[in-house]
Amino acid sequence: MFEKAFSYLGIFFLTSLSLLPLGLLYFLADIFYVLIYYVFGYRKKVVRENLLNSFPGKNIEEIIVIEKRFFKYLASLIFEIIKMKSISAKELNKRVQFKNVDLVEAYLKNNESVLFCAAHYGNYEWVCMAIGMAFSGQHYPIYKPLSDEIFDNWFLRMRSRFGNQMISMRQTIRAIQATKHYPSMFTFGSDQAPSKEDSQYWTTLLNQEASIQLGIEKIARKTNRPVFYLKISYLKRGYYEVDCVPICLNPESTAEFEITELHTRFLEDLIKEEPAYWLWSHRRWKYKPEKLARKTEREHKANGKCSSLNHL
Repeated sequence: MFEKAFSYLGIFFLTSLSLLPLGLLYFLADIFYVLIYYVFGYRKKVVRENLLNSFPGKNIEEIIVIEKRFFKYLASLIFEIIKMKSISAKELNKRVQFKNVDLVEAYLKNNESVLFCAAHYGNYEWVCMAIGMAFSGQHYPIYKPLSDEIFDNWFLRMRSRFGNQMISMRQTIRAIQATKHYPSMFTFGSDQAPSKEDSQYWTTLLNQEASIQLGIEKIARKTNRPVFYLKISYLKRGYYEVDCVPICLNPESTAEFEITELHTRFLEDLIKEEPAYWLWSHRRWKYKPEKLARKTEREHKANGKCSSLNHL
């Protein structure tokens, strides 16, 4: 009961905060940056480790410059996400501009569907929100539900304000099948680490071994829907440009893991170009292939012992 009350109180506070103009929210973001970086050191160790491992050629002074720019941007991003609750369609369209819309629309107007590949780079939440207004097809962003059901419902309503229909990761295949008779757009977040159980494909990402989600490739090759990468560029505070870059227009002709490698290299180049706007506070490399292999081996041995005991 207390947890529900706390959740509702938090939602009331965030909703009220969203009504403030963006200029004032950015002022609060500057204060928040000082608190999370200098006072509390929020995930500073994780960010520092990720940056050091990703850019071994940079010295510590260069790493700290990127680190500070990231935390300053993260503070702004948090308040921009809060603003989603009350931002108008006119304001959002002014702040998120799309390039190469005609390349995508050519498919949609031909009654064909497309897949968008995105990353936690720049304001991915604003971009997903704006897609619902920028294109003629129905937009289905794939998301991972929050553990708090009350906050999850609040975020769902907020993300769906301008026509988006949010799809839980577990419902992706069903949604794909349900939309095969009309033009649609599905947006996948490609940079999150899969669960231990779903870590099936490993490659390098920023000089480190990383497991990559295979969802967008599997669906692309099965349905032959073209894949576009949503390349987000930070123009200035609160303003973004999104280039719809075609990375695979005929998925059926690709080899296994080819699409996965294409969008992974695209992300890697994007981050190297301007690293401050990626979500470095995420524990992207927490799973290591050798650790998972050892765990799997132990589990197999344990299951073998159990099986032997069951025959006694």
